[in-house]
Amino acid sequence: MQLERFGNLLEFLADHPQEHARGSSFYRFVSGLTTPAFHEAQPAFEAEQKVPFAELGLLSLPYEKMGAIDSIDLFGLDELLMFSFYYRNRGRYARAADIGANIGLHTIVLSLCDSTVEAYEPDPAHFEKLRRNLGLNNINNCRTHQAAVSEKDGTMQFVRVLGNTTSSHLVGAKSNPYGELEKFDVTVQDIRDIVNRVDLLKIDAEGHEAVLLNAIPIEAWKKVDAFVEIGTAENAHLVYQRFDNTGVNIFSQKCGWAPVKTIEDMPRSYKEGGVFVSSKSVMPW
Repeated sequence: MQLERFGNLLEFLADHPQEHARGSSFYRFVSGLTTPAFHEAQPAFEAEQKVPFAELGLLSLPYEKMGAIDSIDLFGLDELLMFSFYYRNRGRYARAADIGANIGLHTIVLSLCDSTVEAYEPDPAHFEKLRRNLGLNNINNCRTHQAAVSEKDGTMQFVRVLGNTTSSHLVGAKSNPYGELEKFDVTVQDIRDIVNRVDLLKIDAEGHEAVLLNAIPIEAWKKVDAFVEIGTAENAHLVYQRFDNTGVNIFSQKCGWAPVKTIEDMPRSYKEGGVFVSSKSVMPW
């Protein structure tokens, strides 16, 4: 199995943050190695076997089809780069929140990197698999919440995108959801309460990220950092404006994790990578 050759993958990725932009030759080269290696392991995932996962040892993540996306796509290079950050910073972040936890891969990796994790996933189908996957990997330093996260507690409508359930979202977060849709009510928890309990956020809120970041008080960033996926050009502008001249930095994968200086440095979709929000002057690689 090709994955057995990647025993030092996370340290290797963490050693080269300035090369993480999606257009770099480094990114293309590494992706050309890791993507086929994970796809080669599909029979093992389908058989619910444990597979070798870099420095973290054996991992169990039974194969799931989620419309056009499957669970092997969750091991894309952008995700591996985040995992390398978690691994490099194990011991730095005692408590983390995984907002948009899906079937639990980030939660598992954060837990294996010594963080106590709160995992938030509103889709009941994904939530059931999240709970199962935590058990399969003997994760016991995690609390799970079948809930979405917004700027207040309550109930909101959730849109399940049947053609790609990883794209499901709160109503209004995306202007033109595509394909066959299902809508149902979900519990929503206030981001401000969560921020008070953790020191690292991973936010994959499918278009709701600007709402979440605008709700977090600026002073809260003295003790919390966040990985955030930016879904649209509009959200890129809103997030940029939120932190402009506040002393809070946005580090952009698009720029090799350098601090954002202008709006052009912001990713306008997941296709340009993510951002890391922090009051730190340098991203701690």
